[in-house]
Amino acid sequence: MMESPVRKDIRLGDYDYSSTGYYFITICVKDRLGILGRIDVGANCVRPHLSAYGKVVETEIAILSDVYSAVEVLKYVVMPNHIHMIISIGNDGGRTQFAPTVSRIIKQFKGSITKKLGVSIWQKSFNDHIIRNEPEYRRIWQYIDENPVLWSEDVYFVRDQQ
Repeated sequence: MMESPVRKDIRLGDYDYSSTGYYFITICVKDRLGILGRIDVGANCVRPHLSAYGKVVETEIAILSDVYSAVEVLKYVVMPNHIHMIISIGNDGGRTQFAPTVSRIIKQFKGSITKKLGVSIWQKSFNDHIIRNEPEYRRIWQYIDENPVLWSEDVYFVRDQQ
């Protein structure tokens, strides 16, 4: 019997992912299928044209701060086969409920979309980066802004899905 591969933990072992701070999150669609929308490559595209799936994703992004009072999505872009977000986890005013972790927030987010669509569209896990300073924050903000314009150069770009 073949053993399943062991997934490598990509989170920092000693970091509290419920800590107040800023996080850069990337979530990919399973098999990198371009089902969230399309981008007119070569055009000065500021926003992707979202599919019905992409519109559901965008709606869920908009309500994340309603689900978690200490969480705010500061910047995002829904690309054809992935999304990027900068989220902020702040102090929720001393509520006694547990503080949400980045993993809990993303699990709830992906689960809510799966429930609404009736099918899971996401690959396992997600990528996160703890934003440590203002220059890094600005660089990531700019990257998210420019992602649609630079789509054909993106690591997630798949030509035949346009």
